[in-house]
Amino acid sequence: MTSFIIKIFGIVQGVGFRPFVARLARELSLAGSVRNRGSYVEISLLCPRPKLDTFLSRLTAEAPERSAILRTDVRPALPSEAADKSLFPRPFAIADSFSEAGAVFVSPDIGICDRCRRELYDKGNRRYLHPFINCTACGPRLTILKSMPYDRERTSMSDFPMCDECRREYTDPTDRRYDAQPVCCPHCGPQVFILDGPEKDGEAITKIRANIIEGNIVAVKGIGGFHLVCSAADSRAVSLLRQRKNRPSKPFAVMVRDIDTAARECIIPTDKARELLTGPQKPILLLHRSAGSTIAPEVAPDNPHIGIMLPYTPLHHLIFDFPDDLNDRMPDTLVMTSGNPSGAPICRTDEEAREYLLSTGIVDAVLTNDRPILLRADDSVISMTDNEPVMIRRSRGYAPLPLVLSGEMKGSVLAIGGELKNSFCLAKDNLLYPSPYIGDMTDLRTAEALEESVLRLMSLLEISPNIIVADLHPRYNSLAVARRLAKKLSLPLVQIQHHYAHILSCMADNDCHEPVIGAAFDGTGYGPDGTIWGGEILRCDRAGFERIDSIPPFLQPGGDTAARCGRKIAAALIQQKYSSSLLPLESRSAADLVSPQELSAIEFQLRGQVNCVKSTSAGRLFDACAALLGLKGNSSFEGEAAMALEFATADIDSPAYKFHEDLARWTAAACEKARESCRLSTVALSGGVFQNTLLTALTRTHLTAAGFRVLTHRHIPPNDGGISIGQALYGLCILYKK
Repeated sequence: MTSFIIKIFGIVQGVGFRPFVARLARELSLAGSVRNRGSYVEISLLCPRPKLDTFLSRLTAEAPERSAILRTDVRPALPSEAADKSLFPRPFAIADSFSEAGAVFVSPDIGICDRCRRELYDKGNRRYLHPFINCTACGPRLTILKSMPYDRERTSMSDFPMCDECRREYTDPTDRRYDAQPVCCPHCGPQVFILDGPEKDGEAITKIRANIIEGNIVAVKGIGGFHLVCSAADSRAVSLLRQRKNRPSKPFAVMVRDIDTAARECIIPTDKARELLTGPQKPILLLHRSAGSTIAPEVAPDNPHIGIMLPYTPLHHLIFDFPDDLNDRMPDTLVMTSGNPSGAPICRTDEEAREYLLSTGIVDAVLTNDRPILLRADDSVISMTDNEPVMIRRSRGYAPLPLVLSGEMKGSVLAIGGELKNSFCLAKDNLLYPSPYIGDMTDLRTAEALEESVLRLMSLLEISPNIIVADLHPRYNSLAVARRLAKKLSLPLVQIQHHYAHILSCMADNDCHEPVIGAAFDGTGYGPDGTIWGGEILRCDRAGFERIDSIPPFLQPGGDTAARCGRKIAAALIQQKYSSSLLPLESRSAADLVSPQELSAIEFQLRGQVNCVKSTSAGRLFDACAALLGLKGNSSFEGEAAMALEFATADIDSPAYKFHEDLARWTAAACEKARESCRLSTVALSGGVFQNTLLTALTRTHLTAAGFRVLTHRHIPPNDGGISIGQALYGLCILYKK
């Protein structure tokens, strides 16, 4: 018999890994123990060598579904360890956890599993209708975690002592809830109730269901924050929600009762799309609305897509199906959008829900619970391109799973992210941990949420940064947060150009080490020359970048504020006689687009270059083209005009399709020209404009035909939600060079 010490790195805490190890070892009649060690799981095993091989083989092949083993280190035990009988008990045991510095892997929150869902509606089960039913395969993780290693006393479930029956399950190696940290039941777990009302438990759920049926707006506390909820089939209720939230046209996400309802409302194109919908992450998936959809058009005005997700908490299921007398009238599609005033972060606490949602009249009732949410995590959003998922917003269910870079990197970095769609990134050596989605930094409450989330995730991941990296734009609130944190933590602050960070994020997403030609297309990024960049061809490597080409520059009246008024951009381009072949300028006159007063103001601004900036923004060209074609003159949210332009491309002979084709050809030609001087054959595509699936597909086609290898985003959003990854890579390269 030989004593071995085995270290398992990866997502092996909070997913039932220790109970699985204990059951496997006992089945093989092995002595030893397993424990969390903060950054990894350690197994002490006493066995003959052949049985070790069997154990390791089955460890990999039979690991829990939600786990992910990244590395396994095996060594003989030291003499002092081999002599320690507490490490090698018989029968095999789960030992107390110890904290130890190293790479930390935190499990994201996991949607309810099928077995728990069946138990939820089993009248003979003691957790019948329990809104917090969970097991080692499902339930909250990241959002309830105070610190590692992942044990109950270091979660917000520490406020709820287990009853005798739950403790028996928790300590029984043969039970599915063996060592399941959030385990609880109606006798010892959290409780749902109406905020500032008398209703609790089932009465509270029935009251919320009645409100929804009556066409009211309610808020519901989920895993990572509150949602605003109403019937998705009720046009009046959806319109009321838009009015109260001051959100005129931006699409709402919809939660549907089950996969059959999803198939009725949308076209589920492939098995992979179905797997995404039903998998443990339960993201919002952007799908084409079906002809027979019952969802009100006001949910996604003038939009052929609907963002669909399935219930991912027990409470979601209970809102759809509950044993009261309301089931016949309860809708099977619900608007489920972030619970926040427009521009603010998602509400996390009862106090925030009361102040920002209830007292302001946004909602008529709030269904909450007494389990604290420690870290915000909004819903993730994914689209499909060529049967492959494209991340639009990476948050609940995915964050903070790290990107793993190959090669040697040393140091720790806090990358603060951008101004819009903010998420930050903490990096340690070759691991890059993207945070959950934070929001737009234009609201100071979101900036405060960013700082709070940074400090919590630093503690949780046990990362003490050596450097902070932020965007170059001098007026970004995200930069102000970075400066405050740099002062508080006594750390150096470096800034990186926006579009270079975009390309670095794509390189990191593809684990690309070689230099690339980068095509970075978006709405706004601060250029080192003081102009607005946004249609850039760059030569990039991990050490720096060179601007090689750009979309032909134009004067943009109003600066960043012009983003919401494409017709003014179009009128200004006409007045400048913009020479680019990308826009059908001859199709309209400036007077067709703006009022005489607006045109006079634009001409004055252009003549004196008053409140004008020079711009190469691809995003503003999309806005202008949408206005020129009469599709969208003004936008109520970022990207609205660009979406309208993409939706108008069903006919390949349409001017909208031609615009996409011309921009794709221009990009390929610019990259070919860059290749002559750079001698590079790899192109990375990044920036929010490449959320446009048609433009991405056309550009890839032309670049591939020209002999380029094309990198696009896979795990990280191409928009500003992924820019912190590029910032983090830049910071690591600075530290490693030192």
